[in-house]
Amino acid sequence: MNVTFRLRFATHPGQSLWLTGDHPLPAHPLPLQFRDTDAWQATIPLATPAAGTAFSYSYILRNPDGSQTTDWGRDRRLIPNQFKCSELLIIDSWNQPAFLENAFYTEPFKKVLLADRFTAVKNPAPPNPTHTFRVKAPLLEKNQTLCLLGDGPALANWNQNAPILLDRQPGEDYLSVQLDLRGQNFPAGYKYGVYDVATRSFLRFETGFNRILRDPPARGQCTIINDGFANLPAALWRGAGVAIPVFSLRTAHGFGTGEFLDLIPLADWGRQISLKLIQLLPVNDTTATNTWQDSYPYAAISAFALHPLYLNLEAVAEGKNRRLLTALAPEHDRLNRLKALDYEAVMRGKLGFLRKIFPSQKAATFRRLEYQKFFRENRAWLLPYAAFCHLRDKFATADFNQWPEHKKFDAKKIEQLAKNNPDIEFHYFVQFHLHQQLRTAVAHAHACGIVLKGDIAIGVSRCGADTWQQPELFNLDMQAGAPPDAFSDKGQNWGFPTYNWPRMAQDGFAWWKRRFAQMEHYFDAFRIDHILGFFRIWSSPAHAVEGILGYFVPALPVEPHEFPDRGIHFDHTRLTQPYIDDEVLDKIFGSEASRIREEFLVPTGDEDYSLKPEFATQRQVADHFAKLKPAKENDRLKLGLFDLISNVILFDVNGKFHFRFAMADTESFKNLPADQQAKLRDLYHDYLFRRQDAFWMREAMQKLPALKRVTNMLICGEDLGFVPPCVPEVMRDLGFLSLEIQRMPKNSGPNFSPPAKAPYLSVVTPSTHDMSTIRGWWLEDPAQTQKFFNEELALPDAAPRQADQWIVERIIRQHLTSPAMWSIFQIQELFALDDSLRRADIEAERINVPAKPNFYWRYRMHVTLEKLSKAKKFNATLSELIRDSGR
Repeated sequence: MNVTFRLRFATHPGQSLWLTGDHPLPAHPLPLQFRDTDAWQATIPLATPAAGTAFSYSYILRNPDGSQTTDWGRDRRLIPNQFKCSELLIIDSWNQPAFLENAFYTEPFKKVLLADRFTAVKNPAPPNPTHTFRVKAPLLEKNQTLCLLGDGPALANWNQNAPILLDRQPGEDYLSVQLDLRGQNFPAGYKYGVYDVATRSFLRFETGFNRILRDPPARGQCTIINDGFANLPAALWRGAGVAIPVFSLRTAHGFGTGEFLDLIPLADWGRQISLKLIQLLPVNDTTATNTWQDSYPYAAISAFALHPLYLNLEAVAEGKNRRLLTALAPEHDRLNRLKALDYEAVMRGKLGFLRKIFPSQKAATFRRLEYQKFFRENRAWLLPYAAFCHLRDKFATADFNQWPEHKKFDAKKIEQLAKNNPDIEFHYFVQFHLHQQLRTAVAHAHACGIVLKGDIAIGVSRCGADTWQQPELFNLDMQAGAPPDAFSDKGQNWGFPTYNWPRMAQDGFAWWKRRFAQMEHYFDAFRIDHILGFFRIWSSPAHAVEGILGYFVPALPVEPHEFPDRGIHFDHTRLTQPYIDDEVLDKIFGSEASRIREEFLVPTGDEDYSLKPEFATQRQVADHFAKLKPAKENDRLKLGLFDLISNVILFDVNGKFHFRFAMADTESFKNLPADQQAKLRDLYHDYLFRRQDAFWMREAMQKLPALKRVTNMLICGEDLGFVPPCVPEVMRDLGFLSLEIQRMPKNSGPNFSPPAKAPYLSVVTPSTHDMSTIRGWWLEDPAQTQKFFNEELALPDAAPRQADQWIVERIIRQHLTSPAMWSIFQIQELFALDDSLRRADIEAERINVPAKPNFYWRYRMHVTLEKLSKAKKFNATLSELIRDSGR
C-alpha cells in the first residue's frame, strides 16, 4: 500500500514541512515535497504488516532561522489497511496550537464540561466509499451534529432539507462521514453546517468561503479529507470558578485544616451556584523542618508526593483503630475552633495517630490490589521519597549534605535500606491513602460537573527528595526568585535551586514529563507558577539573602569589549564591588556609621572602604546577626549592611557582566560622572530591554512545546511580574491561558487592566493568593482607589472609604461578564458579597505576603462548608450573578 500525506499549508520562502511521529518511515522526520502554493506532500510505500499497524503522526514547520513549530492535536491516528485500497491519500489541514478550538479537546472539556454533548447519529457507510470527510466542532449543543452540503447529488445538492449527517465514533474527536463520489463532478464545492437531530432541522452553515475538493475518485484509491475545524464561533464557552488552598477549607468536623475529602462538600456547594472549576494551591509534601515554616506550599520536598496534612484520619482508620480517634477528640475540636491553621499541632496530631494505626493496618493495606497497583506505578519516586523522609527524621534534618550516611543517593543502597523497613513503608501507606482520598474527591467533583485546577510550583526545595535523587538536574549553587516589583522593592529570593535546563533537555525533559503525568492523576487543568521561569529565571548566588543580588539566567551578558566600544571607562573594582564612602555610610546608618566602620569595614583610601572578608556577603552578615539577641536595632543594621553589599552596578560572572537591577537607584551609580551615567544607562537599557527578547523566546520554545505535548490538561500560565514582550506571543502561539488581574496592567501607561478587554484564552481574577483582597487593596492607597472608582467603575465623586458590598459586587460582575474563558475568584472575595459573611478582620483574609520571606500560610475560612451550603440569600445572589453573566 502507498500512503500519501498531503498537508494544505501555504509556506513562505525558506520554510519547509516535515512528517514526524511513530509511523514506519525510513527516516524521522521525513521531508515533505512542495506540491503547489497551497500544499506539500510525501508518499510512503508500506509493506502489508506495516499497513496493519496503528500509528500516530504530526507535521513540523521549520523556519529559516532554525526554529520550528509542531502542529497540534491528538487525533492524527491511522491504521492504513482499514481502508480497502492500494493507494491511500490523506489530505490534512494544519492545526496551529493557538487555535481556540484546541482548548475544548483538553481534559476538563472532554471528560467533564462538554462530555454530555455527544450526539450519536446512525449513518451507514456505502458499500464502496471513495472519500471520508472528517471535521471537528467542539461546541455543538446536545442533539446537534454537523452536516455536509455541496455540489451535485452525491453532496446533497445544497438541499438543507436532506443534508448528509456526520457522526462521531466513540473515543474520536472528529465527526466523520464516508461517501461514494464516483460520478461526482470535480472540483466540487461544499460546506459544513449545524443540524438539530431532535427537531430534524438544518440550523446554519459554517462561515467563510466554500471548501473545494479537487481530488476525484481513482482506481484503487481511498481519500481521507481532514478538514480541521468547522468555521463556527469558538469563543462562546465561559465558566466561573473558585480559588482556595486545601488547608483553608473548614468543615464542622475538621481537624483544624482542610483535607482532600473536604473538596466533596466544596464541589456540592459549587454545583449549587453553577461554578465549573475549583483552583487549588500546590498540594505536595513540604515537610522539611517539622515546623510552621513548612506551611509554605511552594517548597515541596517532592514534586510527586502529596502532603500528609490533607489526609482525613476517619477515612483511614479501620476496625478497632476507629476507637483511637476518641482520644484525639479534645485536640481535634480545639484545633478546629482556631481561626487560623496551627500547622505544627495539626501535623503532630495526624502523624502521631497514623503511626499508631499503621502496624495493625499495614498487612491488609499492602495486600489490596489497589495498593499494589499504586506502588507499582509510582515506585520510581515513592521509594526514594519514603527513604528521604526516613533519613530526614533519623538525622533530624532535611539537608542531606549533613547526613552521616546516604549523603549521595545510591539506588542500590536505598533499595537495601527500604527492604522490610517499617518506617519507610509507613510513608508508602500514607501516600496511598492520600492518593485514594484525592481521587475520590476528584471523581465527586466531576460528577458535579466541576473540574479541578492544580498548581505546578516553579521550584522544589533545595533539601528534598528530588534534589537528593537527581542533583544533576538542578543548579544547587543558585537560588530562584524574582526581581524587584510592586510586591518587594528588594526582589524575592525563594531559596529554590534553579533548573539545569541543558541537562534536563538531554533526556527529553523526562523529570518534567513524569511530573505532568503525576498531576494528571488528580487535575484537569493546571497553573504554571511563574511561567516566566521557562524563558529565564531570576537567579541569585547561594551567598545572597535578598533577591536584589540576582540576574536573569540565561541571558546574553555584556561582553568586556562593549564598555570601551561605548566610551565607558571600565574600572572593574569600582563597578563590580560595593561602593562605600563616608557619605554612603552616613546616609544608610546615620549615627551608627562609626560602629559599622569599626566592626565591618576596612579602609581602602581617603574616605573609601571595603567589607571585611568575613562580612563580604549577605549570608555571612545574616549568620553573624543570627548569633546576636533579637533586637530592632540589630535588624536595622543587618538590613543596612545588606544594602551596602548590594550597592553595586555590575555582577562579574566568569569574566562577563550582568547589570544589577535598578542600577540607577544605587548610590554607586549616583556617584559616577554624568557622562558615564548616560552611557551606562543606555547599555543597561540595551541589556535588559533590547538584546534578550529573541533569545528568551528561543529558550522557552525549546521547553514549553515539548512539555505541552506530554499532557492533555488545560494549561494556564501565571505571567505576572517583569514580563518580556516575547511572553504573550509564546503563550498565544501555544494556546496557554494568560492571567489577567484588573489592578495589575501588563502594559505601561494604563492604571488598570479592564476585564472587558481580556483575551478569550485567559483567566480573569480580582486577586491572587499573593495579593490583598479587594477589601484590603481598597484601603492601601487612597489615591489609586480613587482612580479605580472613577475610571474602572465609572463613578463620579469621592470613593467610599471601604469597599462596601455593592462595590465588590460591581467588580465581581465586571469579571463575570468578561470575554475571558475563565473568571476565578478567591473565596474571600465572594464572601464580601454578603455583609453577614464578611470577615471583620480584613487583614486575616491574606493568604500570603510575598515581601515577607518567612510568612506563615495559615488562612482558614471563617465559615464552615456546611453553613455555606445553607446560606440561601448569599448563594442565590451569587448563582444569579453567574447565571446572568452567561457563565
